[in-house]
Amino acid sequence: MEIEKGKYRHFKGNEYEVIGVGKHTETLEELVLYRSLYGDFGLWARPVSMWFEHVERDGYSGPRYYKIED
Repeated sequence: MEIEKGKYRHFKGNEYEVIGVGKHTETLEELVLYRSLYGDFGLWARPVSMWFEHVERDGYSGPRYYKIED
């Protein structure tokens, strides 16, 4: 599944902006590069394999992140 640039919501409620997809320099694992849209607006990276991972926690059942309107 391709990850589009834009705004996403984490299942816990915080919003993030996907900047793009890059590769780990040594393992070549694909990583989603994204910025938090709150607090210090930090930059983060997460394996693509985890991005749309299904989560079941605290009564929630669905994707870890889902795209929202920009």
